[in-house]
Amino acid sequence: MKELSCFKSYDIRGEVDVNIDAEIVYRVGRALSQHFLAKSVVIGYDARETSPTFATAIAKGIQDFGSNAINIGLAGTEEMYWAVSEFGACAGVEITASHNPINFNGIKIVKSKSHPLDEETDFKVIKKLAETAVFSSPSHRGKLTYQSVEAREAYVRRVLSFIEIDKLRPLKIVVNSGNGAAGPTFDAIAKKLAEAKAPLEFIRINHNPDHTFPNGVPNPILPKNHDATAKVVKELGADFGVAFDGDFDRCFFFDENGMFIQGEYIVGLFANIFLEKEPGATIVHDPRVIWNTQNIVKKKGGVAVQSKTGHAFIKETMRMHDAIYGGEMSAHHYFRDFAYCDSGMIPWLLIAELISKSGRSLADWVKDRIVAFPSSGEINFHVKDANDSISRVLAAYRKDAVSLDDSDGMSLVFKDWRFNLRSSNTEPLVRLNIESCGNGPKIHAGVTNIANILCET
Repeated sequence: MKELSCFKSYDIRGEVDVNIDAEIVYRVGRALSQHFLAKSVVIGYDARETSPTFATAIAKGIQDFGSNAINIGLAGTEEMYWAVSEFGACAGVEITASHNPINFNGIKIVKSKSHPLDEETDFKVIKKLAETAVFSSPSHRGKLTYQSVEAREAYVRRVLSFIEIDKLRPLKIVVNSGNGAAGPTFDAIAKKLAEAKAPLEFIRINHNPDHTFPNGVPNPILPKNHDATAKVVKELGADFGVAFDGDFDRCFFFDENGMFIQGEYIVGLFANIFLEKEPGATIVHDPRVIWNTQNIVKKKGGVAVQSKTGHAFIKETMRMHDAIYGGEMSAHHYFRDFAYCDSGMIPWLLIAELISKSGRSLADWVKDRIVAFPSSGEINFHVKDANDSISRVLAAYRKDAVSLDDSDGMSLVFKDWRFNLRSSNTEPLVRLNIESCGNGPKIHAGVTNIANILCET
């Protein structure tokens, strides 16, 4: 079989019936089972039209090797993560394309104890096996079981363990599930909260899973998608709003004024929360926008550790330093006590607890940080040659920089501002983030000047 182009840098994804289909998914299932000599593999899937079919195909591949397949049904990626640890499985897969276009699908894979795959010794080996289809002959066929109820109950117990339910006060929260997989899982959490008499009121929008995505593929980070949540927050006087992507491993926040809060300020807020819970703890952050988080961690007496961007790097760094929390400005939030995995449900629970305990609004919590450390938000530029474009920016700015860090993209630091420039792994894009220490105009000037360089022909 020719090279499988659906294998990307971190996971598997492609256009359905172009570079991914049920036959390829079957081969992946058989390959990963053989690679791990798996006794059992957990399978979850998102709300896309082809996801149940792909889940069936990958289960067949898993069983044909002789492994047992544990199907947990429609579930978020994080539910699969926790089921792998909860059930002691050898691996887990989530059929999902997250926020990719409607005609795409893919697979996220973890190994035992919810560890991410090693690129060389796991991911590339599975890819090669799936391409060659040189599979071992099993002595028996594995069994297929359906454990959606057990998996969700265990997951809900775990995420609720992150907060003190009896400390919650009356709050009105807007929840936008984007017609993805989040709705049923959110309802299971809300039901347990209601049983515990938590005084929370939820306003659900775009809540039911719908593979046609009538309101667009859920990608709340895009400015064009902000209004759907912000408008309801303002109209109904909610305390805050939260919006999920397709497999809800990312969540995005809106304050009580309907203002979208950029991810780096949420990372800083969670750093503060966890350093209150565990003084002196280690916090891991990505390299794109760092000053706000580092300042909070220093003031709270914690230890800030920078990691390369990407879930495998963040999780590895967290394990290495026994970090209690890790955050990326892209709205991935990782928790030591959640098998070092990312979750989109734990964050909104923590925000509800924070507002309840403090009596301060979400806007009040972040407003001073935004003033002290303004940032541009991530800006994407379509370019012909990413490396050439970045080299031209480097040539223009290097001589004036205080320091340069090329460990993940290119970060240049100046007296009172810095920027990070990274090329996309999958598209002809360059991603720019600029931040400043209290100098807002420097952000605008930096964006304008760097954009002019990147857009040169």
